[in-house]
Amino acid sequence: MKFHRLFLFALCVSFLSGTSLCTQESVAPQGRVFVNFVSTSKVVVTPGHSTPVQFNFQVQDPYHINSSQPLAEELIPTQLHFSLPSEVALGKMQYPAGKLMSFPFDPSTKLSVYSGDFVIRGVVVAPTTASTGTYTIHGELRYQACDNNACYPPKKLPFTFDVKVGTAANSAPRAHPTATSPHIHN
Repeated sequence: MKFHRLFLFALCVSFLSGTSLCTQESVAPQGRVFVNFVSTSKVVVTPGHSTPVQFNFQVQDPYHINSSQPLAEELIPTQLHFSLPSEVALGKMQYPAGKLMSFPFDPSTKLSVYSGDFVIRGVVVAPTTASTGTYTIHGELRYQACDNNACYPPKKLPFTFDVKVGTAANSAPRAHPTATSPHIHN
């Protein structure tokens, strides 16, 4: 049994270095979903401004994925990639810190992983020249899923979300207190 675990660990290490397929007893089913895109916050931005956005994902139990900053260079980091129209830019992506965990194949080593729900935050920017309208943004989460015994080939999770670019005139009017307003606080 110990030899089987050592062999499995060697397979995983060789896969992570790109030379072989890492598997427990068999490869995960081809169409297996390890991570789901749950939602994104509603995004409305005016030209020349920015607004925060958050992307919510869920890793299916009993799997985990490498964090955006894995602790070993041969591990594949989780990353977001986007295809953007010229009216929108994304910046300041903030990935959550990974949870440090050890696994049965090497209990003495900790890995930085995401499991369960996790949120990636960013900023949507509309250049001053952006045309008003609603734009569908195509995103992709690139990740590698593992369970307690095996790692699977890297996957890409495509998703979309809408960004509404509006004019300042379309935003809610602000109240400007006057000297006769009962809501003036000195």
